[in-house]
Amino acid sequence: MGWDHAAEEHKYDDIRMLVHHRSRVHPPMSLWDRAAQFSPFAALSGHEDAIRETARLTTERAELSESRKEELNEQLVWLREHPDARERVTVTYFCPDAKKAGGAYVTVTGAIKKIDEYEKTLWMEDGTVIAIEELAAVEIPGKDRYEEE
Repeated sequence: MGWDHAAEEHKYDDIRMLVHHRSRVHPPMSLWDRAAQFSPFAALSGHEDAIRETARLTTERAELSESRKEELNEQLVWLREHPDARERVTVTYFCPDAKKAGGAYVTVTGAIKKIDEYEKTLWMEDGTVIAIEELAAVEIPGKDRYEEE
């Protein structure tokens, strides 16, 4: 039993010349939408992001000793008493991570705009607001110069 080429070539002769059907109910699909049907499907959408988030490292917050807390408090009191020394201060603070345990230590250098005792926050001139309880270090360059005056 071989393959009958003649029968195969004329298999659809009865419908080949018919007019192409156009639906009256459904509009024709655009080429863009037709192509989208064959685009790759991401069954695990968000999986790459989840892996990246899990791999992202955070730092644990270091618990400050009472003497270190007292030292930071003294520096803030000194800054409150010497507003002209607030021009260029370097502050290191802990910034908690919004998505997972831990966070990161951030260091900013700039002018302190306001020390808010009621809200317990430090306002930097660039708009950064730092919770005083998150402070890890305060560096005041030229502090000795102010104490000599």
